[in-house]
Amino acid sequence: MPVASIDDLTGTITAIVLAGERPGGDPLARAFGVVAKALIPVGDVAMVDRVVATLEANVNIARVIVVGGSALLAMRAGFDPAGPTIAATIGAIVDRGEFPLLVTTADHPLLDDAMIDAFVGGAKARDLAVAVVERRVLLASYPASRRTWLPFRGGSYSGANLFWIGSERVRPILEIWAAVEQRRKRGRALLSAFGPVVLVGAALRLLTIQGALDRIGARFGLSAGAVILPQAEACIDVDSEADHRLVEAIVAARARV
Repeated sequence: MPVASIDDLTGTITAIVLAGERPGGDPLARAFGVVAKALIPVGDVAMVDRVVATLEANVNIARVIVVGGSALLAMRAGFDPAGPTIAATIGAIVDRGEFPLLVTTADHPLLDDAMIDAFVGGAKARDLAVAVVERRVLLASYPASRRTWLPFRGGSYSGANLFWIGSERVRPILEIWAAVEQRRKRGRALLSAFGPVVLVGAALRLLTIQGALDRIGARFGLSAGAVILPQAEACIDVDSEADHRLVEAIVAARARV
């Protein structure tokens, strides 16, 4: 069962950092002259090291597992090898029965304590939760930032690279994710995999984002939820050189405070 009290979470969460590599290498990594995207520096610190340090400093995190590809493993001792897909990688860890799990990505160098705590607070009673940022929140602070948005009634949302797995009930969801993982527009592909009611309800803005997740949860007998984060930076990861410039500027501004 998922943990229901925030007081029970101190030092109990296993955090997973996904740092796998694309087949053939990542063009952004090549642009920065590093062997893996996770090693791209932000403020002279590799992105993966920033994420790990943030997680290790959070009082709710018991341990951090970094899952990476062969190039990253050659550079960082103690990291675990990635599975063939993200779903397979997470599934293997789920099979160990370690709950709750917080999953994030190595290209999320703006991750901070406030984001983690807000997400955990909203996700703690769920079997499955995803963190999102509403479009107006991001554009109010970073109008030039380009993200992929999923529209629902009440707003359009972008993922914040934080996922909560509170119990083994998520297994069927991971199997569906594995089936659509390689498709280009994964957001809509994932919604379509959960049935036409969810897809059409989202496309026509008949459902709120929580309404869509309620339907998904009901179908699989689990509690699913969206945690809408107030921090615009939560949905800014590093997928392009423009993203990197923005993240560098944000990190520099934080250092001056």
